[in-house]
Amino acid sequence: MAYVIAEPCIGIKDKGCVAICPVDCIHEGVYEQNGTTYDMLFIDPAECICCGLCETECPVGAIFLDVDVPERFQPFVEINADFTRRLRLARQ
Repeated sequence: MAYVIAEPCIGIKDKGCVAICPVDCIHEGVYEQNGTTYDMLFIDPAECICCGLCETECPVGAIFLDVDVPERFQPFVEINADFTRRLRLARQ
């Protein structure tokens, strides 16, 4: 399990969650998919330790445990995973 950042973060990027994350698994960036651009923060599910600190810090309610992501935000589970997968590859 991991936390996921969803649509309410787009364009907001408060970054309070970044500051509080004990494992630095939240990354800012721009992700493009099928002609849609997502300018937001992303959680790396491979690094997330599920502490929940980010969820309570988010002022716009954009962060959910992956098993609790509302149906309308389900695509963000894969968006977070794909963005961070690409980020790791780019850093190699």
